[in-house]
Amino acid sequence: MPIPSQVRKSGKIILLLDNLFIVLGFYVVFPLVSTHFVGQVGWSALFVGFALGFRQFVQQGFGLIGGAIADRFGAKPMIIAGMFLRCIGFASMALANEPWILIVSCLLSALGGLLFDPPRMGLAIKFTRPHERGRFISLLMIQDNAGAVIGALIGGWLIDYDFQLVCWLGALIFLLCAIFNLIYLPAYHIALGKAPVISGIKLVITDKKFTSYVWSLTGYYILWVQVMLMLPLTVAKVSGSASYVKWMYAIQAIISLSLLYPLARWSEIRFRLDQRLKFGLLLMSLGFILIAFVTEIALLFILIALFYFGAIIAEPARETLSTILANPKAKGSYMGFSRLGLAIGGFIGYTGAGWLYDIALDINLPKLPWFVLTFIGISTLAYLHYLFKNEAPMIKRNTKKIS
Repeated sequence: MPIPSQVRKSGKIILLLDNLFIVLGFYVVFPLVSTHFVGQVGWSALFVGFALGFRQFVQQGFGLIGGAIADRFGAKPMIIAGMFLRCIGFASMALANEPWILIVSCLLSALGGLLFDPPRMGLAIKFTRPHERGRFISLLMIQDNAGAVIGALIGGWLIDYDFQLVCWLGALIFLLCAIFNLIYLPAYHIALGKAPVISGIKLVITDKKFTSYVWSLTGYYILWVQVMLMLPLTVAKVSGSASYVKWMYAIQAIISLSLLYPLARWSEIRFRLDQRLKFGLLLMSLGFILIAFVTEIALLFILIALFYFGAIIAEPARETLSTILANPKAKGSYMGFSRLGLAIGGFIGYTGAGWLYDIALDINLPKLPWFVLTFIGISTLAYLHYLFKNEAPMIKRNTKKIS
């Protein structure tokens, strides 16, 4: 049954408000995890990177299960339960004076995201018509960046007083998010009918076109997750203060708020989605290889800006490709599986980069992580070119349909 226009409109507004505070709550805490536990507490970058990668892997790697359950039981209960779990996770992180407590807090945070992330994207598909979906995703990403900088600014200010305050604030924000969704979020099912959980999972894993695309994004996400590990550590090292990390996210917000939406609208009628994704990845890789040679904070911020510019080109195209390739019979399952590249790429990116960071310090070769990350970016670019070279006409036709 078609959704009335007014319901679509109110649903999109709720999703936008919801998304803003979810991102705000996340970025109050997580950009400062590496700088606090590595730089202030003195734990190894390998362990902290493992903890961050573990959270990423659990949340995204099992997102298929969370999405399939949402297909069966509806989005609202999953979203609310996930918000409460993340609230508990952030509260426990405030008490993390032992490594195992940090792991538990990351696990709880991951389980929360596993429950609320796939059904939220499924609702975004449900509340938008195909021709407006790419632009709505761009709006969500603008919010992601606005919430990121506001959260990082607040967290960067609070960490000068106490990291526990940072965590308690993040927990409070997710508690309020849960209450907001409980009151205002429509109780819609996101799939076409109440498909059994196993059926949704089978539908995804037998879709070779979709699964190949998801696996191809592993390398992309290895680079992307460095906004939580290598970039904050490098900013803190070059500047001499962890509080400078907030300006890194200010740069991200300025670029995204001013360029993401108009750039997406301009490029969507001129370039294929795969072309936009590949060009953005090229800029991200270029930024990383140049960062290896930087010793001044101003130049470092310029190269971080180049990385973010590549990301705002790639991200809308990446997400829109996922929605185009998703089967409407199991939206939650598809959106859950689409996060598997982030799960694996995030785990490798966090743990591997943390390991390389420790090795680089031991052998006095600080450029090593950046060389390896750049190689991964270029290799992923080559694989994406191979994957889409024979499907370019199909992508172009689909892009025209949704523009």
